[in-house]
Amino acid sequence: MILEQYYIECLSHASYLIGDETSGRAVVVDPRRDITEYLDDAAKHGLTIEGVINTHFHADFVSGHLELVEATGGWIGFGAAAQTDYPIRRLGDGQHLSLGEVDLEILSTPGHTWESISVLVRERPGAEPVAVLTGDALFVGDVGRPDLVNLGDGSTADLARAMYHSIHDTLLALPDDVTVMPAHGAGSSCGKNLSAELTSTIGEQRRTNASVQPMSEDDFVELITHGQPAAPAYFSTDAAMNKRVHPVLDQTRRIPPMTAAQLRAALQAGVRVIDARSVDDFAAGHLRGSVNVGFDGRFAETGGMVAEVGESIALITDPGDEQTAAMRLARIGSDNVIGYLTVDRGSVFPAELAELVQPAPRVSVAELDRLRADNAVTVIDIRNPGERDAGTIAGALHIPLAQLRTQLANVPRDKPIVVHCAGGWRSSVAASLMRAEGFGHVSDLVGGYHAWAQAHAAA
Repeated sequence: MILEQYYIECLSHASYLIGDETSGRAVVVDPRRDITEYLDDAAKHGLTIEGVINTHFHADFVSGHLELVEATGGWIGFGAAAQTDYPIRRLGDGQHLSLGEVDLEILSTPGHTWESISVLVRERPGAEPVAVLTGDALFVGDVGRPDLVNLGDGSTADLARAMYHSIHDTLLALPDDVTVMPAHGAGSSCGKNLSAELTSTIGEQRRTNASVQPMSEDDFVELITHGQPAAPAYFSTDAAMNKRVHPVLDQTRRIPPMTAAQLRAALQAGVRVIDARSVDDFAAGHLRGSVNVGFDGRFAETGGMVAEVGESIALITDPGDEQTAAMRLARIGSDNVIGYLTVDRGSVFPAELAELVQPAPRVSVAELDRLRADNAVTVIDIRNPGERDAGTIAGALHIPLAQLRTQLANVPRDKPIVVHCAGGWRSSVAASLMRAEGFGHVSDLVGGYHAWAQAHAAA
């Protein structure tokens, strides 16, 4: 049996290739849009991909089922409650799919969405299961969130109660040594306490996962409906895309370079310019109107927070990052990257753009304290709700980064603004976005809340 996991950090997303070496038959579970790796590995193992299983309608990325069907002619499988405008194979609870010797059993596990399923893997029919692909039901360290209401037709509480039974009646009923293989890991917005470990076992989750410990259904609902990360606005767009026919991704596409004149014209035309360099390089000098989304962080998801899916985008990157950056945006459906300009680390922009180059204003903890003492600043905390449990800066306006672009009208403009996150990466995104949207005096806090808390603890 072949059971391969493919994990991408920028979306904390795991997908899987399951194949039977004897029959040469295989399926892919929860694929991303750039499918070359699945096709190459299938060929390497002598497998033919005959189907795609999506455990649910993903919201944080555009699934690669249409790309795989175009490449392989295979079928697309979803849980029985799914509604799409393309043909699907409806997979019901308890249904078995044979790949030859390898047996896949479908488990209905609603809770994150109504159509959610898990896939139980056996090396042969009747054998003890070896793994369960849990989608966004059971994570390593947590369970899926039930409050992304655009994905289902029931209330958050209804989904949470369904999740309680999916976890306790279905998944925790499996043998302790079954390997848990979820669709996401740490950093994903599809849960709040996901582990960096990419796999676990049912027994280990039974012992260590706080969200699946014995508790009443009401307590479980309370636990998983509070403190979830703010959901980016593009989630609803991607969830809708995954239900309908849309253009497939060109697997061989290359984003063209841009001249300085072309980039200047793009800025003047209102094209969203995303600067994917590091926070420090961006702070040292960037083009006025560009937004810093560092390639070293959660580039794809954060790119979806600062630019509408379908909006034209131009990239500024370190040399060699440009094509990968464009592909990461394509994974969330942002296919309209029109080109890129690269800037060597530590170097300057082309002379033709010199008058557009400016540093990013940043403030230290001491500077922020002086401004607060004089009541001369508006502080904006862009962390997620759960992060604020560790403490807050008194008087800070809380707008999670995922909601900032749609909440700018609620930000007061009567004072200079200082934005902070936990450590300083996201605040550079937020401050640069606000400046690009016309806010005049916006700085970010060097070191974020961690630096502020450390300085005040020492005091």
